[in-house]
Amino acid sequence: MIMKPLKTGNTEAAIPIIQGGMGIGISLGGLAGAVAKEGGIGIISAAQIGFREEDFDRNPKEANLRAIKKEYDKARSIAPHGVIGFNIMVASRHYGEYVKAAIDAGADLIISGAGLPTELPAIAAGHDVKLAPIVSTEKSAKVLLKYWDRKYRRIPDLLIIEGPQAGGHLGFSSEQLQSFIGEDGTGESDSYDEEVRSVIKTARDFSEKYGRKIPVALAGGIENREMAAHAFSLGADAIQVASRFVTTEECDADMRYREAYLKARKEDIVIVKSPVGMPGRAILNPFMKRVMDGEKIPHSPCHRCLQKCSVTDIPYCITDALIHAAKGEVDDALLFCGANAYRANKIEKVKEVIDSLLC
Repeated sequence: MIMKPLKTGNTEAAIPIIQGGMGIGISLGGLAGAVAKEGGIGIISAAQIGFREEDFDRNPKEANLRAIKKEYDKARSIAPHGVIGFNIMVASRHYGEYVKAAIDAGADLIISGAGLPTELPAIAAGHDVKLAPIVSTEKSAKVLLKYWDRKYRRIPDLLIIEGPQAGGHLGFSSEQLQSFIGEDGTGESDSYDEEVRSVIKTARDFSEKYGRKIPVALAGGIENREMAAHAFSLGADAIQVASRFVTTEECDADMRYREAYLKARKEDIVIVKSPVGMPGRAILNPFMKRVMDGEKIPHSPCHRCLQKCSVTDIPYCITDALIHAAKGEVDDALLFCGANAYRANKIEKVKEVIDSLLC
């Protein structure tokens, strides 16, 4: 496989792999630093990143802002010269403040999805940080690129296409998921190819207008060399991989969370609905079975994580469920994962994962 460095403006990663952001507490400074040290792009998830801070329950925003700096410094100490960024969800409350905190910490890159980051250029104005929106369809790519072009006279430094086999929240309606991957939630790897080609063409059109290339990374279910090669054959400049990095020694999550991936069978990986109504992919465990049976799970006081969340109506608190996951309380947790997570069969080092994808 011919492998070229991933260049985003004046920033270059020797290896065209982006480690996907995974929250809460799955990809923090330890994992991001390890990936960046090996030449890839390490990504820290800012989602409720301060959950281990003593005052998190009382002052979640302040705890998160403090932890953003701590986790970045940890990653930078591991990879002094690596490329390190943050994944920050548009749906987050205090989105703008978290983006500014990541920039102030020293982030090379801001990746932003869970909604279209239409205002990200304004928030990051005046800083030499690279901006990478996540899109899932040609329509969303066109809407975002046209908006940035018209309002800010700029294009993204990197565009990430997150496909239907990704883990966590998915940028598709239930109908789109059935169209792309079928009712069983798996589907064939080529079922989404035409959409990918259309998004890449849209990116190339805007690249020509500005005389500067928008590199494109493809994400979603990529777990081996053949899948990586297929992504590059479609025209991608890089791949974003998340689930493969969960089952590594360097992952920031509790070992019991990592072991849940090793124990999962193909039939255990299902499409679920998050408390705010978005489809997502997760491991079917006792907690999720209770939710699917219609049980309303008691939760802690609101941690003010998402902009649109009705505390009195939600079936469970996503912050509580994801913190349980990060702490290894796997039977009481929401265990997000990619479509091929069940294929993991051992704990590896980050370098081994990278080598298995590109060598």
